[in-house]
Amino acid sequence: MSITLNQVRCFIAVAEELHFGRAAERLQMTQPPLSRQVQKLERGVGARLLERDSRGVALTPAGAAFLDDAYRMLATVEASVAHARRVEGGSSGTVHLGFTAVSAIGVLGPLLALLDRELPDVEVVLHERVTGAQVEGLRRGELDLGLARPPFDTGTVSSAVVVREPLLAAVPAGHPLASAQGPLRPEDFDGQPVIGYHPAQARYFHELSVRFLLNSQARTEQHVQQVLTALLLVAAGQGVAFVPASAAALGVAGVVHRPLVDLAATSATGDPARPVELHAIWPRDGLTPLRRRVLDLVRQAAEGDAVGA
Repeated sequence: MSITLNQVRCFIAVAEELHFGRAAERLQMTQPPLSRQVQKLERGVGARLLERDSRGVALTPAGAAFLDDAYRMLATVEASVAHARRVEGGSSGTVHLGFTAVSAIGVLGPLLALLDRELPDVEVVLHERVTGAQVEGLRRGELDLGLARPPFDTGTVSSAVVVREPLLAAVPAGHPLASAQGPLRPEDFDGQPVIGYHPAQARYFHELSVRFLLNSQARTEQHVQQVLTALLLVAAGQGVAFVPASAAALGVAGVVHRPLVDLAATSATGDPARPVELHAIWPRDGLTPLRRRVLDLVRQAAEGDAVGA
């Protein structure tokens, strides 16, 4: 059996007009090739679909049944074509998005709202992972994009900065530094217990903290992996910590956030006022249309949230 969409369209036109001449005019073709297309369709189906006599054209019972299926068939094909075009244009499909816990504070919410509005046919699957696990997920094809902290293996992933924000000191409420005048300097932390970050599992914030405290006599007494854990320990009076400005939005009770002096040593990128960076990362082999559309929305979400502005 060989049936073409052109044959189906020709049959639908004749079935609706019940007249070969009007159907041919509607399809902008002559009547003989229209008749041949319908005849080929009938041979392919193996049933007579139309009654033809001097009085006109009428559907047979088989033709009436086939017409209902023909409408569904054509609608399915047209929907499939439209879906394929949306996927090709990056407006449909599934995107697997990685993110770190802190990146979710300022960017993820606005991003999901933008995706719902701008790309309603895109399914977003979220994966909370530390940066190293995101890079590995991109390498294995498990993720399409990530929101992560540098540094990255540039042989594996490409990246673009989407957010820059200040580094703040998180101090317990009632601590002398909570009410100190002006931005805090490294020497202000001399003798103070510091909640540090794990040098491997939280390498980025570990290095930022170490750079800031390079010339101080602070005591690092804890090493944690998550910014939220650091804030909870600060709230419990266990020491001070250094966190991105967006972490203040967590509203952890008993924690006061204080600005720090702008030191070039705290920034590897030449922006000492906003040394904390969040990057979008994606596979080194490039951006598909869908990844590109989502990356554009990541940038919009970051700009709209104005983190660190």
